Amino acid sequence: MLLENASRAFKQALSKPFRSIFWRSLGLTLLLLVGVWIGLQAVLASFLVVPYPWLETALSIIAGFGSFIFMGFLIAPVTALFAAIFQDEIAEKVERFSYPDDPPGRSLPIGRSIVLAVKFVSLVIIVNLAALVLLLVPGVNLIIFFIANGYLLGREFFEFAALRFHGEQEVKQLRSRHSTTVFFGGLVIAGVLAVPILNLLTPIFATIYMVHVHKVLAREPLPA
Repeated sequence: MLLENASRAFKQALSKPFRSIFWRSLGLTLLLLVGVWIGLQAVLASFLVVPYPWLETALSIIAGFGSFIFMGFLIAPVTALFAAIFQDEIAEKVERFSYPDDPPGRSLPIGRSIVLAVKFVSLVIIVNLAALVLLLVPGVNLIIFFIANGYLLGREFFEFAALRFHGEQEVKQLRSRHSTTVFFGGLVIAGVLAVPILNLLTPIFATIYMVHVHKVLAREPLPA
């Protein structure tokens, strides 16, 4: 079910109805990342003034590598931020095109969306900082990245999709009942997030994907 819906989500994410959202999301993401990169380089340049050219070159290379790692770290929280901005618009399109006979979901109040976005972005930053600290331990940081982001991304995108149809308590119960499926769905999203260039599609893909996953899980009968 998860892989089938992932393939379905990719096809929809690249289809015409979602292209305008993709370009807007891409533009905002790149604009923010470029701004951060320019600011970071300016700050680093002010600290890299040394009397020896060879040392300055070495430090520049190290700083450049560090900046690259830091920008990679920013992808997850930036993705989370823009997911909140386009979440309802994407979900509405998926529901309208893929589930025309089902009752439509309701958009989350802007205040609620902002609170959820800030809370989630904060969690993503904390978890990825922990993974960044373990960067020098081969393999461990990669494992933490996938496990942590699999859990967080799965939970967040699933709850966003589910909150359009259920109250908060019901959403938590639904996620708890299908925690394994939601987690593995999050791992799929984390896999997309880990691929350069492709990760720019993450907000749209993840939202579409979890709308489909929620639809499947919400239709399963409750346990006796």
